[in-house]
Amino acid sequence: MTYREQELDLVVARRETVAADVVALTLGDPAGGALPGWTPGAHIDLVLDDTLTRQYSLCGPLRDRGSFRIAVLRASDGGGGSQLVHDVLKEGSQVRVRGPRNHFALIEAPRFVFIAGGIGITPLLPMIESADRRGVPWTLDYGGRQRASMAFLDELARYGDRVRTWPEDEFGLLDLPRILGDPRPDTLVYCCGPEPLLAAVEAQCAAWLPGALHTERFTPKPVEPAVGGDTPFELVLQRSGITATVPADKTVLDVVEENGLSVLSSCRVGTCGTCEQEVVSGEIDHRDSVLTEEDREAGEYMMICVSRCRSERLVLDL
Repeated sequence: MTYREQELDLVVARRETVAADVVALTLGDPAGGALPGWTPGAHIDLVLDDTLTRQYSLCGPLRDRGSFRIAVLRASDGGGGSQLVHDVLKEGSQVRVRGPRNHFALIEAPRFVFIAGGIGITPLLPMIESADRRGVPWTLDYGGRQRASMAFLDELARYGDRVRTWPEDEFGLLDLPRILGDPRPDTLVYCCGPEPLLAAVEAQCAAWLPGALHTERFTPKPVEPAVGGDTPFELVLQRSGITATVPADKTVLDVVEENGLSVLSSCRVGTCGTCEQEVVSGEIDHRDSVLTEEDREAGEYMMICVSRCRSERLVLDL
């Protein structure tokens, strides 16, 4: 049994270098057809080969329904996805795409503070476009190692002094106490970047109202191990009529796949949101880096690649 979402075979219509070690790809339908609509914060999967799928934020103009634009930083210490994009995908190359999907949606608010670190600028670009088009006040603080490594500075220049750039070699790290030191009840904070930046922003936003901070991670958020270690639990796949045991050394996703179900998954570390499943019952031990605290408290969905169950029985609508 297989549950799938739409997949598209697109072509690289344009490739350009937008910063040191950062390439932007514009993907289009080979026949010139319209692509699925998307909202600020959305990402797509690039299916690079049978075993390699990577997620990249959409960062092109919101009104352009004829193409998807992504930007990819070459990561020498990654799993090879970015190197393949840089070295293999050229103008005219075909690539399979899944999505878009959005676990970093822009919520309506009277005011926004955007904070980006490095390639974390990508999901924020359409958010800024959306807020600016609607006349909502916003600021962007954008940090990077040096100007040459910071993508899309030319596009951001049109926004004037609402954009503050912080090349580390010129000004040091982002001054988060200055940026976030005055909590405002009418403001939402959106941040994307490396883990040290996200952790620092989370600490600085501790005094803000719950739900004010929204983040997107490239790497898994550190999770405290379960006291006494992981324990087995019963898994019921309600629509499929399957009952199985999830042992301590396997994930829910592992067991689902072992029982013949093919479910959509990608990162397998809880950062992309691809494997999200609806929970019928069970006390979820959330270990992902996607869901908000409000989502976790609601207990309606879980990422089955990493999250587990604290109760003896977990029932999924699968």
